[in-house]
Formats: sequence, structure tokens, C-alpha cells
Amino acid sequence: MNLDFSEEQRILRKSAKDFFTRESPELLIRDMREHETGHDVELWGKMAALGWLGVIVPEEYGGTGGTFMDLAVILETMGEACLPGPFLSTAVLGANAILLAGTEDQKKTLLPQISEGRQVFALALSDPGNWYEYENIKTLAKQDGSEYAIEGVKHFVENAHVADKIICAAQVEDKSGRKRGLTLFLVDADSPGVEIRPFRTLAYERHCQVVFHGVRVGENAVLGTAGNAGPALETLLERAAVAKCVEMLGAAQVSLDLAVAYAKERVQFGRPIGSFQAVQHHLANMAVDVDSIRYLTYQAAWRISEGLSAGTEAAMAKAFTSEAAARVTRFTHQVHGAIAFCDEHNLHFYYRKVKASGLAFGDSEYHLEKVARSLGL
Repeated sequence: MNLDFSEEQRILRKSAKDFFTRESPELLIRDMREHETGHDVELWGKMAALGWLGVIVPEEYGGTGGTFMDLAVILETMGEACLPGPFLSTAVLGANAILLAGTEDQKKTLLPQISEGRQVFALALSDPGNWYEYENIKTLAKQDGSEYAIEGVKHFVENAHVADKIICAAQVEDKSGRKRGLTLFLVDADSPGVEIRPFRTLAYERHCQVVFHGVRVGENAVLGTAGNAGPALETLLERAAVAKCVEMLGAAQVSLDLAVAYAKERVQFGRPIGSFQAVQHHLANMAVDVDSIRYLTYQAAWRISEGLSAGTEAAMAKAFTSEAAARVTRFTHQVHGAIAFCDEHNLHFYYRKVKASGLAFGDSEYHLEKVARSLGL
């Protein structure tokens, strides 16, 4: 296993850092948090032109043919920039869902639209009372001839308010009332019967409640084949968890860098506060956490890139990162003192980011359970 970046990935990382420094010298989230959509369309177009939206899309489908490690490089720099917008819901969730479950015709039609920035996707998974497990989804798609009528409520659907298509997970029920299995449906966001209710979140991300009031879709809306979405969805959620870990890694690294810089320049009792042992202990523990996050996260990303099973590694990374990244940003606040709690300081955006990301696609306890099961405990 080699977790070192290739020369191309180092170039990609530098290009991404330079891009965000140029396009968003101050954190874009500061301006977008009160914006109606939280989505900078002009920036979206520039990322599409750079090929980032299709980084994991094979070249035959209009993408750049990169690996999950290439995607991770971009996601880490986005975490460093605390970037808002539908990149994860589209370029990670949408693209992977189509690659894992879609038919050849669906891949040829939809993946170029993602790569070119012409379509924004959202994943509608969580039902009321159900976390990110997919086994207990209660949303129903009742079969009616050659059509399906989708009925149900989905919570925490990120960027549904700006999405062109919503990927909805539902149980198919035939005319006799027999369940035929979990299915992913491609639903136009403006379809009759789709009700989208945005709500505010801790990290200023745009999550929505999406209500499907008997939304009718045809057989061509089924992503892949009906009743067979379980394995694809399991793999998709593993990749989503790793993607969130990479974002948290970027935020944690910036937090550590801010703490180290401040400890060198802030003087108390005639000395930089970094010379005090208590502060040094904080910084050392933070550095260990960031390095541990990096190793666990990129180990999982590497296995995904190599086509190896990564379920246990993804769960390990998410379980650890969800707590460690929050710990790093919390200690950074302590090193800075009162100034870090002011709105004018950027640190609270990173704290909000990692706290929210720690819950996304399963919290630490959820993934520790998955690790335990994989070990036979």
C-alpha cells in the first residue's frame, strides 16, 4: 500500500489550492450562509471547466477517468476552504450511484451531464426514524402498470433545493402488496408531487426535507434494475463516509495550522504562548490526531481506488475522524482563546463543518458497530 501522492496528484492538489485561494480568498461560506441557495453558480461552472465534477467518471462517459484518490485530493482542499455547494451530492453521491447501479444507457446519458456541470444531483435516503441504514427504508414505490407511484418522506437531503434530479431510495411494492426489494429512482426535482422544504443547519449546509406525494415515474426512472439496489447503495455509503472523512481532514489540518501559527505569535507574560508546556501538549495531541485521520482516511480511499473491499476501513476512518476532527477544532479554540469565538474569526466555520460532517452518513457509534460486526464481535 502506497499512500504517497503521485506527481499528477501533487499537481492537482496545488492547482486546487491555488484555485480556491484565487476564487475565494475569504471563506466563501461566510457570504453563502445567508444566500438563498448557498450555491455559487459561477464557481460551479469553473470547477466543471477544470474537469473536477467528472474526476471519477470514465473518459468514455465524458469524465477525466481519475481514481477515488484523485477525488480525495480535491475534497481535502475543499475541506480546507470550507467550500459550500453541491459538489459532494453531485460529483460523489450522484456520479457513484450511477456508476454503481446505472445501466449502460443511463451512464452514457447522465454522467456527461454531471461532468459538464449541467445537472445537480441529490440523494434522498433517510426516512423519519431511520438513520443511514438502508435496510429499514419505508418509502414505498407502488407499481401501477408500467409506472411507479412514490410515497414517503426523506430527511437530510442535501442540496435538494438546487437539484435537477433526486435519487430516491424506496421499497418497490407490486399490485399484490408484495415487496420486491430496495430500488433507486431518478426523480426530476420539479415533478408534480415533489415538495422540498429547506431548513437551516449548524454548518450552514443546505439540507432539505423532501416529501413525495404519490410522485409518478416511469420504468426508465429506475436506476439499474428494480429490487437490486442494496449492494450498490452499501458501496455508495462507504464511499460517501470516506469522502466526508477527507473533507474533515482538510478542516482539521487548517485548524492545526491556525493553532500553531497563533501559538508562535501570541505573547503572554513576555513569552509566546507556544513556549508553555500546556499549549505544547495540546498542539502535540492535535498533530497526532490529524496524522491519524490522514492515515486512516487515505488507507480507505486507496483501497477504493484499487477496487478492493473497503467496508471495514471506511468504518474505521469515519468512527475515528468524526471524533478526532471535532477534538482538533475544539483544542484550536482553546489555544486561541476568546478571539476564536467571535464571528469575525474563521475558526467557527471549521468547527461547525466537522461537527456536522461527523454525523453525516453515520456517526462514530454507528461506524464502531460496523467495525465490531466485521471483526465478528
